[in-house]
Amino acid sequence: MTYGCQTWSLTKATTQKLSVAQRAMERKILGIKLADRVKCSEIRKRTQIQDIVDFVAKQKWKWAGHVARLKDNRWTIRVTEWQSRNGKRSRER
Repeated sequence: MTYGCQTWSLTKATTQKLSVAQRAMERKILGIKLADRVKCSEIRKRTQIQDIVDFVAKQKWKWAGHVARLKDNRWTIRVTEWQSRNGKRSRER
């Protein structure tokens, strides 16, 4: 579920979707239905699974540290240090 999460932009909508999906998976693991009205905190205690949003944030920081330590001219360094053009684009296609 978190494949390539280092490059995701963590918007409010993305974090909400991740949390909803994780809660649905945890309910499925425990065999709990939404109609049972069990609190999310209780489900998290039973499964003892790390919160996915926290995991993704940690992975992003790890990736940023990895990229910062790179010394050669790889695409990751070039992309992070890229400067946009000054001025406006021409009217041509």
